[in-house]
Amino acid sequence: MKKPIVAIIGRPNVGKSTFFNKVVGKRISIVKDEPGVTRDRIYADAEWLNHNFWLVDTGGIDIHEKTEVNKNILHQVQIAMELADVIIMLVDGMAGLTAQDEEVATLLKKIKKPVVLAVNKCDNNYLENLYEFYALGLGEPYPISSEHSQGVGDLLDVVVKHFDEIDFEENKDKIKIAIVGKPNAGKSSITNKLLGESRMVVSNVAGTTRDAIDTPFVFDGKECILIDTAGIRRKRSIELESVESYSVLRSMEAIRRADVVVIVFDASQGLSDQDIRIAGYVHEQGKPSVVVINKWDLVDKDEHTINFYKEKLDKELNFMSYYMPIFVSAKTGQRLNTLMPAVLKAYENASKKTSTSILNEILQDAVSISQPPSRYGKRLKFYFVSQTGFNPPVFTIQANDSSLVHFSYQRYLENAFRRNIDLSGTPIKIEFKTKNE
Repeated sequence: MKKPIVAIIGRPNVGKSTFFNKVVGKRISIVKDEPGVTRDRIYADAEWLNHNFWLVDTGGIDIHEKTEVNKNILHQVQIAMELADVIIMLVDGMAGLTAQDEEVATLLKKIKKPVVLAVNKCDNNYLENLYEFYALGLGEPYPISSEHSQGVGDLLDVVVKHFDEIDFEENKDKIKIAIVGKPNAGKSSITNKLLGESRMVVSNVAGTTRDAIDTPFVFDGKECILIDTAGIRRKRSIELESVESYSVLRSMEAIRRADVVVIVFDASQGLSDQDIRIAGYVHEQGKPSVVVINKWDLVDKDEHTINFYKEKLDKELNFMSYYMPIFVSAKTGQRLNTLMPAVLKAYENASKKTSTSILNEILQDAVSISQPPSRYGKRLKFYFVSQTGFNPPVFTIQANDSSLVHFSYQRYLENAFRRNIDLSGTPIKIEFKTKNE
């Protein structure tokens, strides 16, 4: 399911970053009382009324400023407006309506997106300025004070209502496959090989792919969507005014809406911390995945090389012991024919439903081999297990007291389920509920 994107748009110095920080609950954007401080699009997870969404802070719009920095700000703001599902236009209630506000409103009217008008710094002394903002033609202005948390909840109520109007289940009958990794790992080359034609620009220059690109194709009679994404670099490696700072958000969003993720490592560069971070993000999102070690043709090999590399993968990816590795060369096509079968296998394992009787048999055997340890002088007992979800599989175990479960015993049970059920390529979730909860 696609995660909504909410962009905060407005002229400089209306309090966009202060509002952003208030909503996401931590000081991420730089806040300073002068225009032009926020130059790149800054984004973070946000939640309101059980709705999760991306909140995006943008630089202030000044159409008449001709500096190179301002041109870059405008470029990024335009991209944010185009990609957002809902836009919050923020204005300054203390300053009142300005010509710059009218110019921003004119821009927003040209794109057919829901716009919620928020009048910031609108404390009691400035409420009389509220009504002049009706002249912008963007509907009802909502008074808020980001600094004092006044009216922010009412504003977000209006924002999340717009989510109901958005079709998040795009291509819901097709298997969506996201290809992710660091820049220049060979993601676009793999995409081109799978599609049989050069639809993506392939270059040795890192960052050639700027956005997530969806391409439909059919494999073995199954309709699929291949999502080629921009390379994900560490945040500190991304220049402030670059388009890349937002393309990373699109790559992360591609992971969220994918059914299966292909994680591409560059064998010629070795395994890096950023490779592990990307794999960790995929794991945290509960996505089935295939780990592709690309450019294997560039590695000097002997009979021990592949085993050495697998041992390193086992160590670095110990948090996702289920990972499925494939050693390929997108350039030569070596073993690339094994990729799609592995992808479909991971998807099948994430989607499978295991019978309750089999699950309880596995649980009983595991407990008989190793009893749950007692805690606080009380013995943990399990009564029943059933599968309560899939993509990824969720196993819910009824217990006498779920607070007694130690993470090490939970990991022991996960290994027991994996030994008896083919769950390669997919994470699983084990939940514990106290009986009669």
